[in-house]
Amino acid sequence: MNVDTIIIGSGQAGVPLATRLAKAGKQILLVERAQLGGTCINYGCTPTKTMVASARAAHVARTSARLGVHAGEVRVDLAAVVARKDAVVQRWRDGVRRRLDDAGDHLRVLAGAARFVGEREIDVAGERHRADTIIINTGGRPTVPRLPGLDGVDWLDNHRIMQLRTLPRRLVVLGGGYIGCEFGQMFRRFGAEVILVDRNPRILSREDPDVSQALEQTFRDEGIELALGVQAERVTADGGTDVAVRWSGGEARGSHLLVALGRTPNADDLGCEAAGIERDRRGFIVVDDGYATSARGVYAVGDVTGGPQFTHTSWDDHRRLYDRLRGREARRRSDRVVPSTVFTDPQVARVGMSEREAHAAGQPFEVATMPFGSIARAIETDETAGTMKLLIDPRDERILGVAIVGADAGELIHIFVPLMQARLSARSIVDAEFVHPTFAEGVQSLVMQLPRYALD
Repeated sequence: MNVDTIIIGSGQAGVPLATRLAKAGKQILLVERAQLGGTCINYGCTPTKTMVASARAAHVARTSARLGVHAGEVRVDLAAVVARKDAVVQRWRDGVRRRLDDAGDHLRVLAGAARFVGEREIDVAGERHRADTIIINTGGRPTVPRLPGLDGVDWLDNHRIMQLRTLPRRLVVLGGGYIGCEFGQMFRRFGAEVILVDRNPRILSREDPDVSQALEQTFRDEGIELALGVQAERVTADGGTDVAVRWSGGEARGSHLLVALGRTPNADDLGCEAAGIERDRRGFIVVDDGYATSARGVYAVGDVTGGPQFTHTSWDDHRRLYDRLRGREARRRSDRVVPSTVFTDPQVARVGMSEREAHAAGQPFEVATMPFGSIARAIETDETAGTMKLLIDPRDERILGVAIVGADAGELIHIFVPLMQARLSARSIVDAEFVHPTFAEGVQSLVMQLPRYALD
């Protein structure tokens, strides 16, 4: 079967590309081997943040006495939490299906695994399909480390842990990145004992030390054990119910093990070699600044390209590639500002350069820092944990990077994103009028920590 465009994968770039191209009159084939909606809806953002909300509710209730409110004993019904999560996920899946159905006869959705068998030609369960344009949006999956003994225990990944109906007695989390931190705090707030193990000396090791340490303090305050700077060497089971992660001189033992050591691209079974599609040493599909692969007429978007692995980045990929395919003036992949947020509590949000990255790049900068607890709203709501940091270029006052650890940091970071995208001066924040009392006015106070903006 010949069509105009084949899209492999129904993630946050694949679905809008399919529907928009179909409504533009193109004949589209969308191939999906698993659930519609990709990682975000099924295994990532939607289910995780739904359960994070339940964990936060438990924590607020458990600690409400600090505000003079006595809620009594807190009981978490994990089965009910999971049922609510499943209902929300199904709601979004149904929404994706309706959106695809509304695209009309120009769009066909085919269930099955796609594999390249030649130049711009794929096979799906014995059916051959060709197109002038093929777009790969296959995403990624949890990385399975080569760790002796792992295959002998019933370990969890971020998908399987959200299917548990009974609370773990003690959860060992292997990995101190986004997933490990979010799930570690979540299950601690549900009532499990938690120990987080990471080979790096800090959690969220890509952040500056002061940023990581601000979250580490909260974790310790909540009773999460941290075993940092240790290299896991093997996993063992003692014949009972416990599993242990061992390293030289120590171990972490628990009833359950969550492995959260990054993501692997879903490209190893696509038959890329048959189509002449180049992959890098980690298996990610190599693309240029316009999402084109090494194969003529084949593009790749989202997590499978190895760029920032965020839902919002994948969705933005679709906008840029759509314009390119429609012959419009298209923005390049590299000319955007990408914010990120770790949905712990407090949240950890960043955009642009860290202080460490600026040093490494030889980028001149001025830096301002401020405790999140200095914000009036934070004191009033008793959400004082965290810190804030701003970097500007002293030559033109352009904002280079911002890191915020604090309540609603994921919302606050967006004050900076459009300013950075437009390459505007930080002075625009100083000169603006902010509502009092809000967390957002703390952003203005942060900028005014720089001597050039201080009130005289």
